[in-house]
Amino acid sequence: MDPTKKSSSAVCHVVAMPYPGRGHINPMMNLCKQLVLKSPSILVTFVVTEEWLGFIGEEPKPANIRYATIPNVIPSEHGRAKDFPRFLQAVNTKMEAPFEELLDRLEHPVSAIVADTYVIWVVRVGNRRNIPVASLMTMSATVFSVLHHFELLVQNGHFPVELSERGDELVDYIPGVPTTRLADLPTFFSGDGLIILPLTRDCILSVPKAQYLLFTSVQELEAQVIDTLRAKLSIPVYPIGPSIPYLELQDNASGSDGNINGVNYFHWLDSQPFHSVLYISFGSFHSMSEAQMDEIVGGVRDSGIRCLWVSRGNTARFKDGCGDMGFVVPWCDQLKVLCHSSIGGFWTHCGWNSTLEGVFAGLPMLTSPIFFDQVPNCKRIVEDWKIGWRIKKDVKSKNLVTRGEISDLLKRFMNQEKNEGLELRKRAKELQDACHKAIAKGGSTENNLQAFIRDITRGQS
Repeated sequence: MDPTKKSSSAVCHVVAMPYPGRGHINPMMNLCKQLVLKSPSILVTFVVTEEWLGFIGEEPKPANIRYATIPNVIPSEHGRAKDFPRFLQAVNTKMEAPFEELLDRLEHPVSAIVADTYVIWVVRVGNRRNIPVASLMTMSATVFSVLHHFELLVQNGHFPVELSERGDELVDYIPGVPTTRLADLPTFFSGDGLIILPLTRDCILSVPKAQYLLFTSVQELEAQVIDTLRAKLSIPVYPIGPSIPYLELQDNASGSDGNINGVNYFHWLDSQPFHSVLYISFGSFHSMSEAQMDEIVGGVRDSGIRCLWVSRGNTARFKDGCGDMGFVVPWCDQLKVLCHSSIGGFWTHCGWNSTLEGVFAGLPMLTSPIFFDQVPNCKRIVEDWKIGWRIKKDVKSKNLVTRGEISDLLKRFMNQEKNEGLELRKRAKELQDACHKAIAKGGSTENNLQAFIRDITRGQS
């Protein structure tokens, strides 16, 4: 549909510019759905590359959200994990010109731009054209504060360091962030994380030049750090999360979709006992070593627990791991699965969207972080919220976690009779309640969304 054609009632034109990755496009789309649901006068032009339109163009969305494309000027999604620094660099150097050309083609004036924090040039474009920009941070507010106050690590002699030697040293001086070990900070001490650090820092430091900062987080989940940032930054800070697809949960009952190769995973879940299934998913981007994956498959098989396992690669090895007690799928409707009554736990890579979905579903979590912000998210789950356990106790260790260790941990984790498991569930339920209150009428997220809508629609009537 042509985004330049607009119904007469839609008077506030918002252009959404997500970072071109699944973990960024999804929360941006979820926010846009919230905006048009709460204010029918908002029209959203959602900008993606032509390749990404091919991936998501058929997914259902409200009529007031329309796609517009820019050419494929960045490396293909299919290979971006192989050279992530190059991909990030391309996003921040190659997309600006085609985006501006697109703005010039839009028939109606743009009221505001909502852009992913990691697409740095949008703030410049907005300021040049006198269009307000809202920066959407699709990682936690904690990670934002760490990167925003990065110079404190340098001043305190905590960067650069060798984590194998000094990873247990404590950092207690980052505003709003609970005391953390160096080893639990984002993985910017070496490898790809170190290569992308200058650009990621520049993205965060450019945020005060925007007109608004939006977090996909929930006020109650990160109150201390969000309040601290609100006091320090001169622009409005609105946590509007969780930016996950909870609006779709009421759209259809579990049995109406879920078919993979003629077999319905929701039907399988329906036949399992209450809270008996462990859901396993390690995300869509970075992956762990083959040797560690072999230990995980063996550990799951030896534990004898029920599991639903999302595997994007070789499903045969995972089917061997699950045996008769499990179900392996290449993809699933994750939030709907997590909210199913037979799911009793979530083994996750700790991506921020998955973390928010696990909290929303009220599930205890097992954590296997792989890259960047997943590491502090894991620490938040295990030590601050106390709703999960680490699979790997010593994050600095290069040793594999063995199948025996994994099997024992899984049996303990899924045993609902033990006190330690009950405590995890109790706290997970408390966080779930806080999340659900935030999105209800009068809740923090609902109030923040309404305030943001008032801000961007002012003067549009």
